[in-house]
Amino acid sequence: MSYGRPPPSIEGMVSLKVDNLTYRTTPEDLRRVFEKYGEVGDIYIPRDRFSRESRGFAFVRFYDKRDAEDALDAMDGRILDGRELRVQMARSRSRSRSRRRSYSRSRSRSDSKSSRGKSPRKASSRSPEREKSGSRDRSRSRSKSH
Repeated sequence: MSYGRPPPSIEGMVSLKVDNLTYRTTPEDLRRVFEKYGEVGDIYIPRDRFSRESRGFAFVRFYDKRDAEDALDAMDGRILDGRELRVQMARSRSRSRSRRRSYSRSRSRSDSKSSRGKSPRKASSRSPEREKSGSRDRSRSRSKSH
């Protein structure tokens, strides 16, 4: 089972988002408790890009909508690994991912432009003495106003 990517085709599956998981909860743990309500097509636990740890939620995908609804009703509020699960119907993947992507793209572009746009001369033109005197002035003005 690939933990880094969703399956090639989830077309027609109904997804439940399961929140409040421990970092040690595995897809097998989720399969064991959710398959009581119907045939589970896939379980996906998103992982942090850098640490590779679970992000604390998962998507459990059922082939049949009625099975997903039964699982939602039965599992929402149940305890798993000492945590109370919060289960809901997952929103459309394309809608939520496109919003996140556009935000992160615009931030990465602006971050990279701002770091590229600064010349080394400008960054070093500010003298340490000048910065110190500015901070002293600020602290003096604070003490006078008290």
